[in-house]
This record gives sequence, structure tokens and C-alpha cells, in this order.
Amino acid sequence: MKKAVFFDIDGTLIDWVNGLIDITPEVKESIRKLQADGHYAFIATGRPYAFLSESLLNFGFDGFVLTNGAHVKLNDNVIYKEPLNKDFVKELVDNFEKRNIQYILQGEIDSYMKEHCKEFYSFFDNANVSRNYLKSDFNVEDIETYKIEMLCKDKEGVNYCLSLGTDDYDYMHHEKLDAFELYSKKVTKATGILKALEHLNIPIENSYAFGDGKNDIEMLSTVGCGIAMGNASDEVKSYAKKVTETVHNNGIAFGIENFIL
Repeated sequence: MKKAVFFDIDGTLIDWVNGLIDITPEVKESIRKLQADGHYAFIATGRPYAFLSESLLNFGFDGFVLTNGAHVKLNDNVIYKEPLNKDFVKELVDNFEKRNIQYILQGEIDSYMKEHCKEFYSFFDNANVSRNYLKSDFNVEDIETYKIEMLCKDKEGVNYCLSLGTDDYDYMHHEKLDAFELYSKKVTKATGILKALEHLNIPIENSYAFGDGKNDIEMLSTVGCGIAMGNASDEVKSYAKKVTETVHNNGIAFGIENFIL
């Protein structure tokens, strides 16, 4: 029976903050061995397509669960998408502009950010996000948005973003940067994974996920076997069935060899 394995990026496949900017040769070999045995390898990330490095895009993953599960691709085909309500996004953008809040609208392929968002462009440059898929010339009504990130420059902006949690939408607040991620409560990495499994007709017990962060907890506890990285917190590890080595010690390669193949 075929298996499907889902990999978080930051802290799991790579760790660009601490200098590991590409998948190690050992991990690449283990994922290719997984695929050679007929199994599926997916990225599962909060990132949009535009934030994926060329090395990740060109590696040969079978699919992508993107923007916290709002956009799911199998090879080059979109098998599920749940964009944000356009009227809601337009209202947000109007309020961002009034309050001098910088923002990026994360789309299916491209993401969209106005030229005046200088600090946000600089942040993404430092995070190794290519500008190839960042567009500054756009009309909000003409695009689909799956997730929004905001950068606030003053307390008024922060207070506005803190008010955006509703029955339908939630946010993550990165307090050190006064930055936010806004997303629909309908979707998570776990819901995106379930859409992929349904499409592939793979039972949940044949699914695996590797992750290290709090936003990986739901997928680690939903798949058949959640595998926490050695560098994950004790809280995250408590939701996993297995714990592997750290990202810098080829944790994915160890996990694939010992827990999957």
C-alpha cells in the first residue's frame, strides 16, 4: 500500500535562521528512496508558493500543502483551494492603507505587495524569498488571496490587527516584529493533508508528517504517524507518535529509515 509523507519546511527540512539553507544530501537521498519505493512526498507549510525556494520547487516533491492548507497541489494540478472572501480582503486592504500597515496578499502562484511596503520587502529579502513571484502592480478585485501577512509600524496598526480575530478568521502575532499572519479558520495543514489523502485514496493510517512548530501540532496529531523533530519543543513532541533527530542531524533521514521504510 502506498504511503504519503508530509514535510514542514522551517526547522524540519531546512533551518535558514541557523544557516541550513538547503536540504542536506542525506535527507534528499532518503526522500528520493521513499519516492522510488512508490510513496508520495509532500511539502506541508504555512508558506505560499511564492515563498518556496527554487531548490524546493525543483526538488521533485509530488505535491504541496500551502498557506496552512488553503491551497493544495498534486504535481502541477490544484486539487483543492479555499481563498479568502474577496469583499473581506478588499475591506482589509482599505483599512491597512488608512493605518499605514504594510501587507502582502498570498496568492496561488504570485503574491502581491505594493511598492511602498519597503520594510516588508527588506524582511522577505533577508528571509531568502525571491522576488520572482512578488507582484506590486495588482488590483485586489482581480486576484485570489489565501493568506495575508501584515507588518505594523505603530500601536494603532497593532491594535487594529489584534481586532481581526472572528468566528471565521484567526491570526498569529509575531510580537518581536509586530507582524501578523491572517488566515481562515476553515483550513489548517491537517485539513489540506486530508484533502490530499482523499484525492490519492490513501488511508489515514498510511500517512506520516514531520514537523517542529506549534502550527504543526494539528497535522502531527491527525496523520497516522506524526514525527516530531528533535529540535521541537516538548509540547510539540507530546502530540507526536515518534521523535527523530534534529534538523541539523538529518532528522528526516533518520525518521524515514526507522519509522517509515
